[in-house]
Amino acid sequence: MDGETGGRTIAIVRRRLIPFMFLLYIVAYLDRINIGFAALQMNRDLGFGDAVYGLGAGVFFIGYVLFEVPSNLVLHRVGARRWIARIMITWGAVSASMMFVRTAPAFYAMRFLLGVAEAGFFPGMLLYLTRWFPARERAHAVALFMTATAIAGLIGGPVSGALLQLQGTGGLAGWQWLFLLEGLPAALLGVVVWFYLTEGPETAGWLPPAEREWLVARLGRERELEGTTGCPSVRGVLASGRVWALGVLYFLLVTAMYGVAFWLPQIVRNLSGLGDVGVGLVSAIPYLLAAVCMVPVAKHSDATGERRWHVAAPAAFGAAAMLGTAAVSSPVPGLVLLSCAAIGIWSALGPSWALPMSVLSGRGAAAGLALINSVGNVGGFVGPSLVGLAREMTRSFAGGMLVIAASLVAAAALALALPHEHVPDRGAL
Repeated sequence: MDGETGGRTIAIVRRRLIPFMFLLYIVAYLDRINIGFAALQMNRDLGFGDAVYGLGAGVFFIGYVLFEVPSNLVLHRVGARRWIARIMITWGAVSASMMFVRTAPAFYAMRFLLGVAEAGFFPGMLLYLTRWFPARERAHAVALFMTATAIAGLIGGPVSGALLQLQGTGGLAGWQWLFLLEGLPAALLGVVVWFYLTEGPETAGWLPPAEREWLVARLGRERELEGTTGCPSVRGVLASGRVWALGVLYFLLVTAMYGVAFWLPQIVRNLSGLGDVGVGLVSAIPYLLAAVCMVPVAKHSDATGERRWHVAAPAAFGAAAMLGTAAVSSPVPGLVLLSCAAIGIWSALGPSWALPMSVLSGRGAAAGLALINSVGNVGGFVGPSLVGLAREMTRSFAGGMLVIAASLVAAAALALALPHEHVPDRGAL
């Protein structure tokens, strides 16, 4: 098939899948980080200190990590449509039930259960993308999908700030309304997943025959190559030093990402002195800029076939910006530097996930992507917890910002230490 057919095929697939997957991830990420906005009222109402909040925010990832690999192996066996629907319905129910939390142990338990419910969603989506996009298109596809994390922050700030204003309505606190009204969409979308997702191009009735044949053939050739050069088995994944190194790389990026995401509303309040609505609006700015910048970085990575520097350079930029944030106390420079840090962190994500997606295949891809995400998401526990401890010990966010900066420096160094990856060229594309 010619290049025109290939380009047309990828465009059709992108239009069909990415917007819907983007919406799913917005809801998923919003249900993770809305705890940061709920804390503006919840911590006061329930008497939670910074250490209790930081631990509760991070314990989500303990449940998530423990069940990540088993969940993705189940998805590989039963199919994305069935398993993603199950994940979304259960996590939506648990997220909405956060409104009933009254004590620190209950807070920890519900956050842990939320992690268990959501385990497998993100690596399952990545695995699903490998069934639709050739290797040279994956960083762009992943970045488009992962802009949802930034857009969730962009949308979540103003929406969460507005929901907090429902304080007292129906006898519920604003933070209770926030959990209820942001949790239910996940369960409803889980039902939609069942009817909308197609397992693979072989059964895609919405693809014209010529485009379907081209995509099946192209992906088949790449799977043959991956099977001879990558890690096609679960045992091979567990024994692969490269897979574990990629997990550590993602751990360092996630430590920074969630160290920022879970504490951003309180950092903004500390810098600006704004109320709940103002904090929600201002907190959207770093996410907006991150969403704008991360896709061009990923597209350039795909165009050049280069991954390592496209991870290292943004991470180093984010580290420098976070060091600057720790050194200032005025609102405008602080917000500018926080935005630069967010740009650096989020821009590294698409190319970082394109690395393992080029060396894993079959059941090994299901296990490997889940393993990398599991190791990485330990950073979701470490980042918020360290920032919370530093804040409680020093009464300042500066110490936590230094931890985030150090994590990004280490990520940049590790990315450059990884071996060069062969990325198949676009060929007919």
